[in-house]
Amino acid sequence: MKAVRITLDENLLREFDADEEVRRVGRSAVFRAFAREHLRRRRKREIREQYARAYAKDGGRDPEWEGWQEQGEWPPREQAAAEDR
Repeated sequence: MKAVRITLDENLLREFDADEEVRRVGRSAVFRAFAREHLRRRRKREIREQYARAYAKDGGRDPEWEGWQEQGEWPPREQAAAEDR
């Protein structure tokens, strides 16, 4: 591990040090957990944004699939209704 220096407002540090988990496992352990959680959330946000960009263009469909909705159903509605009975 590598030691790093950070700066915190005195009131924030006092509140942080008063936290039960910080007292139990230490500042470094809690900051490591915060860093991991931050990176996890950021990655999830980036993935959501990538999906949004990918599916925003043309509704997320390749033009070759246009009109497929009108090509019929499988199974035909009548058959599906009969199977549900």
